[in-house]
Amino acid sequence: MKAVYPILCAVSLMTTGSAFAAPTLEQAVKSESRDVRLVARDSIRHPLEELQFFGLRPDANVVEIWPGGGYWTQILAPYLHDKGVYTLALGPEDGAGSAFSKMVAAHPELNRTFRTAQFDGEHLDFAPPNSADFVLTFRNLHNWMEAGNAPQMLAAIHRVLKPGGIFGVEDHRGHTNAPQDPRAEDGYVRQSYAVSLIEKAGFKLVGTSEINANPQDTANWPKGVWTLPPTFALGDKDHAKYAAIGEGDNFVLKFQKIGH
Repeated sequence: MKAVYPILCAVSLMTTGSAFAAPTLEQAVKSESRDVRLVARDSIRHPLEELQFFGLRPDANVVEIWPGGGYWTQILAPYLHDKGVYTLALGPEDGAGSAFSKMVAAHPELNRTFRTAQFDGEHLDFAPPNSADFVLTFRNLHNWMEAGNAPQMLAAIHRVLKPGGIFGVEDHRGHTNAPQDPRAEDGYVRQSYAVSLIEKAGFKLVGTSEINANPQDTANWPKGVWTLPPTFALGDKDHAKYAAIGEGDNFVLKFQKIGH
């Protein structure tokens, strides 16, 4: 049976018209249309440097896996609009009423700048095989590990990428002083574990970056990585302490698809 790659109704959240004129990557990052609360995290998340590290280009076919609150969408949608293709593979929490849907509704200028498809353990055919130049995912690997379907998710991503295509991964780095929890219930993934898991799916590690490193994160907090900002899972308890530590220590890994 031939697979069907759906364009889902999330696009209906948008109004008509588009307001983009081929910005450079730097211009897309510095755009005044981005939410102030998201821009405030740029000094921690380093979006320009990270996307440059992955080698992103404006004519690429790019899939972003599980956009969350839309931090990257506000950058990638205008950047890829003119010459590229931008697909958002939505997860179980990205539907109506989600942080992502509310962000899109508040930004009508994002109209018709991306495609959507569902991607989870029950919906693995989110794009045609060998179609994407880049697949990017930010702080999601631990979620797939928790769900117990990381190998299947990674295999699906491998199918979608073109031979030689790039898989960019960012996630919370676990320390090597404790064995890896296969379910990553605290949100942390040891970098060596992540590399091994992803390479088993047919990828080759071709680069690492420390742009999002935070040596103050000891990865052993009461509520896991969510103890730290921006979540502050403990609320007001020790808020100043965790604010001073900052967001979690994050690895940034660049993989290439090998094989067909």
